[in-house]
Amino acid sequence: MDSSARNVEHTVNSAAFPRQFARTRRFSLGVPRQFTVSPDGSRVLFVRTGSGTDPVGRLWQFEDGKEQLLADPALLVGNGSGEVPEEERLRRERARERSVGVVSYATDDAARVVAFALSGALWAVRTDGGAPFSVPAAGPVVDPRPSPDGRHVAYVSRRCLHVVDLAGADRQLARAEGPDVSYGLAEYVAAESMHRMRGYWWAPDSRHLLVARVDTGSVERRYTSDPADPTKPPRAVPYPAAGTPNAEVTVQLRSLEGGRIDVQWDREAYEYLVAAGWDAQGPFLTVQSRDQRILRTLTVDPATGATELRHERTDPAWVEIVHGTPARTASGDLVLPEDDGDTRYLTVGGQRITPRGLQLCEVLGVEGEQVLFTASEDPLETHVWRHEPGRGNRRLSRGPGRFTGVGRGGTVVLAGVTPRGAEARVLREPAAGSEADQDAPYEVIRSLAEEPSVTPRPRHLTLGERQLRGALFLPSWHEEGTGKLPVLLDPYGGPGMQQVGRAREWPTCVSQWFAEQGFAVLVVDGRGTPNRGPAWEKTIHGDQLTPALEDQIDALRAAAGHCGDLDLARVAIRGWSFGGFLAAGAVLHHPEIFHAAVAGAPPTDMRLYDTHWKERYLGHPDEQPENYARCSLIGHGHLLSRPLLLVHGLADDNVAAAHTLRFSAELLAAGKPHSVLPLPGATHLPADDAVNEQLLFFQRDFLREALKGRTEED
Repeated sequence: MDSSARNVEHTVNSAAFPRQFARTRRFSLGVPRQFTVSPDGSRVLFVRTGSGTDPVGRLWQFEDGKEQLLADPALLVGNGSGEVPEEERLRRERARERSVGVVSYATDDAARVVAFALSGALWAVRTDGGAPFSVPAAGPVVDPRPSPDGRHVAYVSRRCLHVVDLAGADRQLARAEGPDVSYGLAEYVAAESMHRMRGYWWAPDSRHLLVARVDTGSVERRYTSDPADPTKPPRAVPYPAAGTPNAEVTVQLRSLEGGRIDVQWDREAYEYLVAAGWDAQGPFLTVQSRDQRILRTLTVDPATGATELRHERTDPAWVEIVHGTPARTASGDLVLPEDDGDTRYLTVGGQRITPRGLQLCEVLGVEGEQVLFTASEDPLETHVWRHEPGRGNRRLSRGPGRFTGVGRGGTVVLAGVTPRGAEARVLREPAAGSEADQDAPYEVIRSLAEEPSVTPRPRHLTLGERQLRGALFLPSWHEEGTGKLPVLLDPYGGPGMQQVGRAREWPTCVSQWFAEQGFAVLVVDGRGTPNRGPAWEKTIHGDQLTPALEDQIDALRAAAGHCGDLDLARVAIRGWSFGGFLAAGAVLHHPEIFHAAVAGAPPTDMRLYDTHWKERYLGHPDEQPENYARCSLIGHGHLLSRPLLLVHGLADDNVAAAHTLRFSAELLAAGKPHSVLPLPGATHLPADDAVNEQLLFFQRDFLREALKGRTEED
C-alpha cells in the first residue's frame, strides 16, 4: 500500500473511531464474562451480549465445545419491563456495568439452578433443560442468589431480605426498621472502595444465612439533581466524606425458620466489614480498623455469634485488601496475603507458597487443597496460577496479557485481554498425578466484540531511575526524524489501576487515536500503581500528588531521550478521575513542563472524597490536615497559568460535581481563565453514546488550540 492509500485509510479509521468507541461501550459489548464452572468441570456458564454493539446481556452455557442460549430477555414474556430498583442501579454503577438485560446471575452449588433479575423481576432457569420461568417476588428484586441446594432463592427488595422457594412461597427474613436501614446490601464504601459488592452469604446447609445490616442514619447526605430538568426532585445519597461518620454495619445469623443471632466483635475498634463468608468450617468475617492499619480475620460461632481472632495483619501505612481473601482450604488452612518489603506473597496455613518478586494480585478460588490465584512477575502482565501441594505453583495462562479466571472440577476458564483483544479460553487440566501438557489445546468461548478501527502501536519503555513502565504511541503515518510532535501525557497514575501493559485494552485504543490526531502520546504507571510490590504502592502514603507528578515529569524527559521527535515545548496532559486530578495538578504546579490540560471528573478537594479510600492514603483529616492541604487542588487555583479544560458529570456520586464547581469558582475569583464542560445526567463514567463520541473530539480540539503556535520561549 503506497503512502497516499495509507493516509486515506488512516483518515477514515481515525474519524470512525470515536463513534465506534461510544456505541461499543468502550469495546465491552460482545465480550463473554462472569463465568461459573460446574462441579465436574463439564459446563461453563457466562453472560455475553448479542454483538459488539448490542447492549442486551444474555445467559449462555458452554458444554462439549458448544454454546447453548439459556436466557434471552427479548424472548421472555413479561420480561421485567419495569424500572430498575434504585439499589440495583447503584450496584451496576459501582460495578461500572455498561450493558442491560441479564447483567449478573448466581447459581446453586451444582450450577443447575440460575437466578437473575430483569428490571426488578425475579427469573430462574434450570441448566438441564426447560425455558426460563418467573418466580413471584414481594417487590423489585436486587441481587438474587439460590441456596446451595437450589431449593430457595434469597433476594433483597426495598432494603429487606427475602427468601422464596421456586414454587413461589415467599418469606421475609429481615425487615428494614426504617428508611436508613437495609439488610443484605453493601454500603457505599464497601462497594466503591473495598470491592465488596455483596451483603449476604448462604450457609452450606441452605437453612441459614450470614447477613449484613447497614444503618446510614449518621452518614452525611449528598443531593444529586439534574439541572437540565429542574422538575426532577434531587436524589439523596448517603456519602461518608473523609473525616465524617461511616455507616454502622453489623452482622446477623438468620435462619429460614426466623431465628436471629447477632454476631459480636469490637465494632468500635474495627468498624469496617471488609469481607465475609460461610464455608464448610463455618462463618467468618474480615474486619478493619478506621485507620486501616489492622485487618483481622475472625471465625464466628454459628450457635452464639461469638467471634474468635484467627489472624491479624498490620502495617504502619495501611493494610492492602486482596480480593478473594481470606479463604480456607478443605483442611481448614487459611489462604492469606503477606506483605514483606517489595513483595506481596501468597500464604497457605501460614507458609509462603510464592517466591519473592511474584506479586499476588487476587485469590480466585480454593478447591480442596488447591488455590487458584492471579499474580504478576512483570508489571506489564498478570497471569493465572494454580498452587497444589506436592506440585507447587504452575502458571496456566499463556502468552502476553492480563488474565483472570475461575476453576472447578479440573477445568479453568482463562479470561483476559491480550495484544489481540479480549479472549476467553477453557483449559481442561490433566488428571491428578499425570504430567501437565503445556501444549494441550484450549477450547475458545467466542468474543463478539468489534475490532477497533484504530490499532494500538505501543512502544514499551522502561524510563528513568525508578524504571517507570511506560508506553509511547506515535502516529501510524509519522516517520521518525521527519519532524517534531506535540506530546500528550495520558495517565491514570494512581492506586488500584494500571494502564501500561501488553494488552489491547480500551485506554490503549484511545491513546492511539490521540496519536493519530498528531500527538506523541505517553502513558506511564508511576508510584502507587499496583503489581510492583507493597513498598512501591506505599511510597504515596501522606502525599498522593508530589510523587505522581515527579514520575510523569521524569518519564517525559526519559522518553524524549528515547525518541527525539517529542517536542517538549508543546506538552499537554489529560486524564479522568485520579488522572484528571493529576492533569490539573500538573498545570498548576509545573507550568514550565505542562502547557495545557484536560481534567475529567477530578477530585480537587481531598476532604470531599470518601472515608475508606482517602483516609487510606492521607490519614484522618482532623489528625493530618497537612496531607489534605498538600494534595488538594483547592487552595492552589491562583497558580494556574496554562489552558485548562474541566469536564464533569453533574450526576456523579463518586467524585461529586462540587469538586469541579468549587475549583472553577476559585479560579474565577483569582482571575484565572479556564473552561468548564458540564455533562448533565452523566455519572462518573458517562454512559451516553453521543457524549462519549463527541467528548473525544472536544478534547482533541481544545488541546490542539491550546498548543498551537507554542515555541520554546513561551
